[in-house]
Amino acid sequence: MYTTIIDVQTLSAFLDDPAWVVVDCRFDLGDTAAGRRAYVQGHVPGAVYAHLDDDLSGPPVTDSGRHPLPTPAAMAALFSRLGVADQTQVVVYDDANGAYAARLWWMLRYMGHTAVAVLDGGWLAWQAAGLPTRAGVATRAGVESNPPARFEGAPRADWLVQIDAAQAQPLLVDSRDEARYRGEVETLDPRAGHVPGAVNYYYRNNWGADGRYLPPEQLRANLAALLGTTPAAEAAFYCGSGVTACVNLLALAHAGLGDGRLFVGSWSEWSRDPARPVAVGPNPGAADPGAADPGA
Repeated sequence: MYTTIIDVQTLSAFLDDPAWVVVDCRFDLGDTAAGRRAYVQGHVPGAVYAHLDDDLSGPPVTDSGRHPLPTPAAMAALFSRLGVADQTQVVVYDDANGAYAARLWWMLRYMGHTAVAVLDGGWLAWQAAGLPTRAGVATRAGVESNPPARFEGAPRADWLVQIDAAQAQPLLVDSRDEARYRGEVETLDPRAGHVPGAVNYYYRNNWGADGRYLPPEQLRANLAALLGTTPAAEAAFYCGSGVTACVNLLALAHAGLGDGRLFVGSWSEWSRDPARPVAVGPNPGAADPGAADPGA
């Protein structure tokens, strides 16, 4: 069973296995149809497509962020349509090293399905390895060798943080880039800054210069320093809309540190409520780039 990260060569060896489902999650915030177009032009053979807005988000129920979490019933229906049953090994990928695919990885685990892994390097790594691709649209359900699946699962309610409980978390981690965290720039949401008390850990810190995930031992050292004395199960992560924070949750699990929690509404939900306080400035405990040199 693969539960966190999988490499392209391992996936290529199981492409014809009916117990495996591959899901393409490519997406572009600036052009929301681009991912589906790219999928039709070429994808991992047999991969089905999941759209961030249409499939991995739903009408506001638990949250009112830019990408609200679908209801458990909607998620079960989606997973069934994608071909996921109890014993299915799922592999998810995108062309952003899991920045979008990690959302589906988290959703499946939230609903109790642990046999799901993100493809390290994603579509770009698959192409670079010279592995086969297919064009068009693949379907799972209704194909003789892949009968319709029936997903049965239940949500892990303790993995989900809603807005009123966000500041009460023992550790709240903002997964956005440093400039957005500090409130220097905001291109997507109503107000700039971060939730008061949150610390910053940019989700891209989990990748090396080659864009692949760091070795588990290096991730463990980095994330253990972030957690300090807080158990992973008591750490909550957020981002702009509950998507890229899942990269940090994936890294946490891949490092063997356990499963954190997701503040699913994230900054998009927090910042649109004028009654919610906003903090700006550097990461607590980090060096302030604007501070004077004490030795000068």
